[in-house]
Amino acid sequence: MILVLLGTQDKPFERILKAVAKEKKKGSIKDKVIAQVGCTKFSDDKIKTFDFTSKDEIESLIDKARIIITHAGVGTITECLSKDKKVIVVPRLKKYGEHTNDHQLEITKEFALKGYVLPLYDVKNLSKTLDDIKTFKPVRYESNTERFKNKVKEYIDRF
Repeated sequence: MILVLLGTQDKPFERILKAVAKEKKKGSIKDKVIAQVGCTKFSDDKIKTFDFTSKDEIESLIDKARIIITHAGVGTITECLSKDKKVIVVPRLKKYGEHTNDHQLEITKEFALKGYVLPLYDVKNLSKTLDDIKTFKPVRYESNTERFKNKVKEYIDRF
């Protein structure tokens, strides 16, 4: 199954959904596709969509997914990587009205640079990126959260 996650942003993000639907119709995506579309109004008879659900349900879907295509939300990306999933990241862009700025572009570049994800900057390249993900071996993600918490605790304990 391919899981598409658009997060909770209040702006639409049809661009990636249309690209996925196009590849599904062409037959280059044979997997079942489930998409969490949030505030994006989208429907396609080949893609099962839902707006929002619980964190537990999202985690269950991530567990079941073979590939995840997601917006560049750090929480979403790290959740998928912590479960050793292959992730394609598509940044929401200001020029399309998908966000108020292009910070998701920077997030995507950083995760891609470290070898954690495959970036998809132009949805016209989805077919190629889906081919590339077949042999992509992501670098194992190591969370820095506990180390950061310990550093803060050490700092506080000194005073």
